[in-house]
Amino acid sequence: MRIAQVPPLYEAVPPRFYGGTERVVSHLTDALVELGHDVTLFASADARTKAKVVVVRDQAIRLDPAQLKSDLAAHMSMLSEVRRRAAEFDVIHFHTDMIHFPFFEDMAEKTITTLHGRLDLKDLDGVYRRWPQYPLVSISDDQRRPLAFANWAGTVHHGMTTDIYDFHPASEGYLAFLGRISPEKRPDRAIAIAKRLGLKLKIAAKVDAADQRYFQEKIEPLILGEPLIEFIGEIGDEAKSAFLGGARALLFPIDWPEPFGLVMIEAMACGTPVVAYACGSVPEVIEDGVTGYIVRTDDEAVDAVRRLGDLDRRKVRQQFELKYSATAMARRYLDLYARLGAPLSQDFAFAATA
Repeated sequence: MRIAQVPPLYEAVPPRFYGGTERVVSHLTDALVELGHDVTLFASADARTKAKVVVVRDQAIRLDPAQLKSDLAAHMSMLSEVRRRAAEFDVIHFHTDMIHFPFFEDMAEKTITTLHGRLDLKDLDGVYRRWPQYPLVSISDDQRRPLAFANWAGTVHHGMTTDIYDFHPASEGYLAFLGRISPEKRPDRAIAIAKRLGLKLKIAAKVDAADQRYFQEKIEPLILGEPLIEFIGEIGDEAKSAFLGGARALLFPIDWPEPFGLVMIEAMACGTPVVAYACGSVPEVIEDGVTGYIVRTDDEAVDAVRRLGDLDRRKVRQQFELKYSATAMARRYLDLYARLGAPLSQDFAFAATA
């Protein structure tokens, strides 16, 4: 099958540091190549992939040092190139929200669009009613709730390449928080939990410009001078295995409708259980009492950390390999491509549904 993958251009594929969508696209693209497909990735020049690359920008937008740049212009140029080469592909897989909708109306049936963000935003309803012909993929069933009427082709949970994270059979005793410093991610909860337990908390997270004030006013005062809290900052894939693998648990104390939560399966890949609040996708991703604990209050979270010894880190890793490998994700997408009419050999059709 000839497949085009079209990610956003904000981060490299895969990202150097933080970045969910582009990281998923990277793992999906490579897995599709490994399964024998002809895959073309439209991306910035700093992409690293097993697929063929069409370079549409000199570097990813976020780490581009240029002071003046237009992310809209960059994406418009990319979509123009995808449009120009559309006849070369059996399926065009977009990860760019809805920006491509006006440009591919005459070939919507050969596209599939994975939505990676929250969908409870004003104005989205009108867009998905205006362009109902595009087949959509959710990354959790919960993500669909605000747009239940939309043209959903299926749900595909994220997956990761199994060999980039090492299994750690034992922890070093600290708790971990990984991702982004923002009000909805609730790092303040993680800090409060660690303090109540008297356990060290390591925070590896980026601080976006939009969240600088929140960090300075709400989080820094909780960290400064506190020996139990270590703020590391943003880390890349090369540091995640040791960071997550050394943790007693990943704290995922979110307070928003999380569409998926990639960090949960990154922790599971290391054998590290997750203590997560029951928001959004969490009940779909975490198997309570097996890969972690699902909680609703800080008291429950504290109790869950105390019960981590009841969990088997080998089973945590096994569940990751079974449900959240990049190959498992790719096969689910192949099944969707085939059901939408893209040509697929009998061997690959069988593998996609296995």
